[in-house]
Amino acid sequence: MDIEPLSIGRIGEVIDLVSTGAPYLTARTWSDYWAYATLFSSTCPLAVDGARVVGSVVAFRSQDQPGDIYVQDVVTDPGHRRQGITRALLDTVAGRGREWGCRRLYLTSEPGNRTAHAAWTALGFTNVVGDRSFGDISAVTDYKGPGRTRAVYELSLS
Repeated sequence: MDIEPLSIGRIGEVIDLVSTGAPYLTARTWSDYWAYATLFSSTCPLAVDGARVVGSVVAFRSQDQPGDIYVQDVVTDPGHRRQGITRALLDTVAGRGREWGCRRLYLTSEPGNRTAHAAWTALGFTNVVGDRSFGDISAVTDYKGPGRTRAVYELSLS
């Protein structure tokens, strides 16, 4: 498996891959991925097995809080899960963040997505204490806007 930055030539494959993440993940537009490939490729790594994209992360360094990198989407091909692909992709983003002097990666998940919760905590992310609990998952009410309660996770880069 190779790790490479998102490129314009891979956008169609990434859209197809992200579509496998339903119902928790929805592919964005071709134009959105063009922007990611053109402006943020160093924090949007792909895992490629042979000639096929089998994993993708879309992440951005915050302009308002430059010490933060927000991880927007993480997806691994269903047939390639539990092989360390997500870890390798997030390690790539974390490495870039450390080069830039960033202090943390953070991401959100729907509180009912227990599989994601298990993955994030296994990868060293901490579930940030929020104002609501869903079993053992803490969440922040309306974090992403009205009615968009999310569990927030962070990984220290220091």
